[in-house]
Amino acid sequence: MTQSPTLTDRAALARFRARAQRRAEPALFLHQDAADEIKERLTEVNRTFTAPAVVSGFPQVWADLIPGAVHVADDDILALEPGAHDLVIHAMGLHWANDPVGQLVQCRRALRPDGLFLGVLFGGHTLHELRAALAQAESTLTGGLSPRVAPMGEIRDLGALLQRAGFALPVADGAPRMVTYRSVLHLIDDLRAMGEVNALHNRHRATPPRALFAEMARIYHEAYSQPDGRIPATFETIFLTGWAPDDSQQKPLRPGSAKVRLADALNTNEITLPDPATPKRD
Repeated sequence: MTQSPTLTDRAALARFRARAQRRAEPALFLHQDAADEIKERLTEVNRTFTAPAVVSGFPQVWADLIPGAVHVADDDILALEPGAHDLVIHAMGLHWANDPVGQLVQCRRALRPDGLFLGVLFGGHTLHELRAALAQAESTLTGGLSPRVAPMGEIRDLGALLQRAGFALPVADGAPRMVTYRSVLHLIDDLRAMGEVNALHNRHRATPPRALFAEMARIYHEAYSQPDGRIPATFETIFLTGWAPDDSQQKPLRPGSAKVRLADALNTNEITLPDPATPKRD
């Protein structure tokens, strides 16, 4: 069996999260936004869930979302009992997973037939400004790049992961949120207060040179600063939806099995388009 490469230093991630939670005001507003959105989406599902579970590194944010939910850490091996739940929420941790498909498979196995999975995580456009400024600064000063920001998936790729994990009716959607800061230092402090700093397994352990962050801040402000002097930071939140397979679910029709022409259903005339491969004459 091929092992997945180690992306995340889980011990370091746990330390960073614990440090964030010890702060007087941890910056968990994006977790709260995600929880509010999940709650809204659940109201649109015509179903009462009696055996929910939440996978999260910050369970206090999600504690009141669903009364009676089982809360488990987003470890590599999830403490979920197979077939025990009718709802599993994976909350803001999949972007740190060493094996995202494995996490999704474990969630699917924990669901009863026709059980619902909801996942929320940071997507690929998150902190694109910081990534670009860091890469340019490090390339200028050292002539190379080192792992500093975790890679994050794109919506299309994450939807495909739901299919690979065996979910039925998979859907991936999301939207960016812009947050502005007085300076890059305030952004970095907020990332520490989120527990979202560099926990990559292959990160450089040595303290980075001070000149790196000074150069990065200069590049960031020159490229992105707003008229009022504040800088923007993009956080893309992606939501994943899938169902544990069940015979009661709707199935797509076979290609060519339609009995009514689409033009007839729309009450319009059908226009035959020219073959694009056919050369045009003047």
